[in-house]
Amino acid sequence: MTDVPTAPASAEELRAEIVSRYETLSKRLKQIARYILDEPNDIALETLAVIADRCGVQPSAIVRFAKSFGFEGASQMQRLFRDGLLSNNAALGYSERVRQLDQATNASDVEPANLLSEFVEGNSLAIQNLLQTVSGADMRTAVDLLMAADTVHVAGFRRSFPVASYIAYSLLQAGKRAVFIDGVGGLGLQQVHAMGPDDLLIAISFHPYSEETIAVVNAARANGGRVLAISDSLVSPVAKPAEHVLQVREAEVRKFRSLSASMCLAQALVINFAFEATRTDGKVRDDGAA
Repeated sequence: MTDVPTAPASAEELRAEIVSRYETLSKRLKQIARYILDEPNDIALETLAVIADRCGVQPSAIVRFAKSFGFEGASQMQRLFRDGLLSNNAALGYSERVRQLDQATNASDVEPANLLSEFVEGNSLAIQNLLQTVSGADMRTAVDLLMAADTVHVAGFRRSFPVASYIAYSLLQAGKRAVFIDGVGGLGLQQVHAMGPDDLLIAISFHPYSEETIAVVNAARANGGRVLAISDSLVSPVAKPAEHVLQVREAEVRKFRSLSASMCLAQALVINFAFEATRTDGKVRDDGAA
């Protein structure tokens, strides 16, 4: 007789269970799992038919997903997210607001002169959403990892490169031993081989995930180093092997994705570390603002 799993008692417990079991799920169930992790407000507010359409699966697959996690049906699972949404007094979900903005800004009568306002609004939404995906506890854990590390290695390629270079530069300004894995000459893996068990890798990557960053993360883990991931999903290829994940979802306006929320998060992370280091030993350098 197959044991029936106990249904999680909260949305947070369900998210943790999904991340833990993600690799064991079928392809269809993985699609649902990722959507639940990325779009919790949609799960709370939308009908099963709408959720199924956005996941690219049949409604019956969502019911099957819910039962595999111990729920009697999909509505019981949705109730967890609805209760959390009401308790947080949250407004319209981020993804729905982005869809509305996309419909408005891509209308045929939109003037190119309005492009700045479109990007400002889109990036404002992304930065506001950062408070929903990254909690105070998440930041505390990230800062603790930085404090405990002997050396911090930072990797981010392609679109993530500016975020990675900013973090490496700012950590050096804050007096932390840091190494920027820039991959020049195709030597990214060789650079990460210098990592030890007391070091930390900060890896930044967003969909479509850089193969170079994934390889660096896997090499760091193989060397026994810790990994702090900054990514757009808790189950991305750089997030799954990580010790801790800071989730950030960027704006996309007219098919161009921004880095505003990622840079905001990077700045908050480094300055949090600098304040903590100051309280600890008072030796943060003041020769350049982070």
